[in-house]
Amino acid sequence: MTTRIDICVCTFRRASLTQTLASLAAQALPPGIQLRALVADNDDTATRKADIIAAAEGLGLDLRYIHAPARNISVARNACLDAADADWLAFIDDDEVATPEWVAALLAARGDADIVFGVSQARYPDPATPRWVVRGDFHSNRMAGNDAAWNGYTANVLINRRFVAARKLRFATALGETGGEDTMFFFDAHRAGARFGYAPAAIVHEDTPIARAGLRWLALRRFRSGQIHYLLLQRQGNGPLAGMTALPKALACFALGVASLPPPDRAAAAVLRGMLHAGVIASMLGQAPYREYAVRAPGRAAGEPG
Repeated sequence: MTTRIDICVCTFRRASLTQTLASLAAQALPPGIQLRALVADNDDTATRKADIIAAAEGLGLDLRYIHAPARNISVARNACLDAADADWLAFIDDDEVATPEWVAALLAARGDADIVFGVSQARYPDPATPRWVVRGDFHSNRMAGNDAAWNGYTANVLINRRFVAARKLRFATALGETGGEDTMFFFDAHRAGARFGYAPAAIVHEDTPIARAGLRWLALRRFRSGQIHYLLLQRQGNGPLAGMTALPKALACFALGVASLPPPDRAAAAVLRGMLHAGVIASMLGQAPYREYAVRAPGRAAGEPG
């Protein structure tokens, strides 16, 4: 019996997409697994369509190109949901490279889960990357023991398409320029009864640009995560309490950061945790989420998602 998987890749002007597609073409698939790539181009015009299709043909990769203009990552993600018709769908970013065993490892970890997260392992190829960033490995995505089962990411995930379609789950377009749309999606899936799994052997690699390898970029990312976290708490009816406790938590984290010096990676970890609590406070006070993808963020073109 054949199991079909649609691999969703949302892209915006990244040359690294070719490497991503090559890693999909190189998957060591178990018997009976059929793979197709869905590439959702979030650019205003479909100028890259011919090149993307040609790259897939050269790799022998079954690919469907989807033009999803808007410079809004949620629009591209939802376009993938609309185009997918396989048993399962997976998401990988257009600057990630999957190991040959990626799909097989996700499938092996399914059990009775509807959603399975893998590991997005950061690499730091630029020799100018600060050593504390490499030691702290702040750019990788993996599930920690204290994380809620749903608190994952679209950088590496396998999803039961029928579960999502039956419950009409969508990525929030209101968060398509801020980020956090994946967190909200998986939270909604949790509330709809989804079961979650984790596949630590399912690994994709992502090179970290030097423009992101600094405290400012990391702090803004954590700040926005805190803002999204408060929106989720509001939906659970826990917003006011979380907002009131966020200030002492933030102050304690910042104090711990100072006390943790001189090891800068430990100090940075505490400060970044404080920035998350600061984001909760900002959201409680009515500040709109930081629009990470609508501005010229470090390492991205203006409006570039993902």
